[in-house]
Amino acid sequence: MNTLSTTLSEYICAAFSGLYIHTFEPDEALREIGELCRKQTWRLAVWDLDRGLSLGVTSGTTTAAAAMMSDPLAAIRAMSGMATSEGASLLVLRNFHRFLGSAEIIQALEHQLAQGKMHRTFVVILAPVIQLPVELERLFVILPHELPDRSQLQAIATAIATEEQELPSGQELDQVLDAAAGLTRYEAEGAFSLSLVRHGRLEPSTLWELKTQSLMKSGLLSLYCGENSFEELGGLESLKAFCLRSLQSSNRQRPGLKPKGILLLGLPGSGKSAFCKALGNETGRPTLILDVGALMGSLVGQSEQRTRQALQIADAMAPCILMIDEVEKALSGVSNSGQNDSGVSARMFGSLLSWLNDHESDVFVVCTANDVSKLPPEFYRAERFDGLFFLDLPAAEQKQQIWKMYAEQFGLDLQQRLPDDKQWTGAEIRACCRLSALLDVPLAQAGLQVVPVAVTAAESVERLRTWAHGRCLSADRTGLYARSEEPNSRRRVQRDASSN
Repeated sequence: MNTLSTTLSEYICAAFSGLYIHTFEPDEALREIGELCRKQTWRLAVWDLDRGLSLGVTSGTTTAAAAMMSDPLAAIRAMSGMATSEGASLLVLRNFHRFLGSAEIIQALEHQLAQGKMHRTFVVILAPVIQLPVELERLFVILPHELPDRSQLQAIATAIATEEQELPSGQELDQVLDAAAGLTRYEAEGAFSLSLVRHGRLEPSTLWELKTQSLMKSGLLSLYCGENSFEELGGLESLKAFCLRSLQSSNRQRPGLKPKGILLLGLPGSGKSAFCKALGNETGRPTLILDVGALMGSLVGQSEQRTRQALQIADAMAPCILMIDEVEKALSGVSNSGQNDSGVSARMFGSLLSWLNDHESDVFVVCTANDVSKLPPEFYRAERFDGLFFLDLPAAEQKQQIWKMYAEQFGLDLQQRLPDDKQWTGAEIRACCRLSALLDVPLAQAGLQVVPVAVTAAESVERLRTWAHGRCLSADRTGLYARSEEPNSRRRVQRDASSN
């Protein structure tokens, strides 16, 4: 992987006079730029609104006249005096995206960038967002400033630890570095220090605490921190084995061979979401939940930018599980996007499709859906997912275990008569137990308040089963799902009422 200084050097040698560095670590980016300029004997000036124009990276080189230059327009015009025949001259503008809405700034930059090719003067913008006016889009190239990789994170941890606080090794070190993936250098230093203060050693739990706060600030992804496990999800043997084997193979020494993910299709309440949450705990991976609705923004281009940002965060946090629940609701408007939202949904969908097909990070995607008719066919084609699984209603033996689990949870006596649960999901069994405890009535009476989705949406359920026949893998046994299969005792799934 090329470093920022290497990439920047290539573009400067190729005479790209406008360079826009997308970074969440401006100080680190500026340090790398400064080292590059010292190595190449290039001139460097830095401008920000607080300190004005500085000659070099440190404030000690700020001249009295330059310190007065807090006007961004004056800083751009000062570039004409930086040209030299001895090499390149760089002007770094920190957080300059705040000023790119000004017509005067845009015009000055256009003029300076045109002159820069002849005089070897380069404008470098450091900003946490990519925000260029249309007049400057073709004049700047975007350079990403990557977050620290595992070797850099390990170096940071080594620098912080004292002699009495030895770093873990082997698998424990891998868990710590996995937990730190996706943090900036500043965040990683703080997380490592907090862990050493609390525990005297590096603990992944502390790192995940800081990472959860980082996700909350982005507002795009959330981190699931439950204790679900496969022990609470008996059955689904084929689905379990497929996912565990896929994720275990990604840990082997097979460069470039990583699983993509699965699409779970089934009735509401059939346990798709519960399986996804349990999968994260079973494989030791964090489970990120992506709310596609939260990606929608009010400004032009904001939705597409938020989509790309959310996927970049997921890439940075790999290895992880990325859960997209009820994905058909998010994608239902794609076909009419041009008429309904000026094509925003279609562009978001395109970004998601491209990422599903091309991403190389160790992110295992689990999408759930209740209505396949609302999914565009290109979404579930081969190489976007490793498998499409169908989850049917629980069988009689499963239901007995579900009744027992929820009866114990709500303090009920199972010796009483049970309602007819022939068409019930696990979520509906839980609803019956909760109503029985809430209203202090027998289970049979509480069951009169529950109308199963297999009855209220019988046509949709039958249509879903018919569609899944021969198209989906069975979640219970190896091979394709067959419509003729009736729910039986081969599955023992304890459903979560909140599952979809």
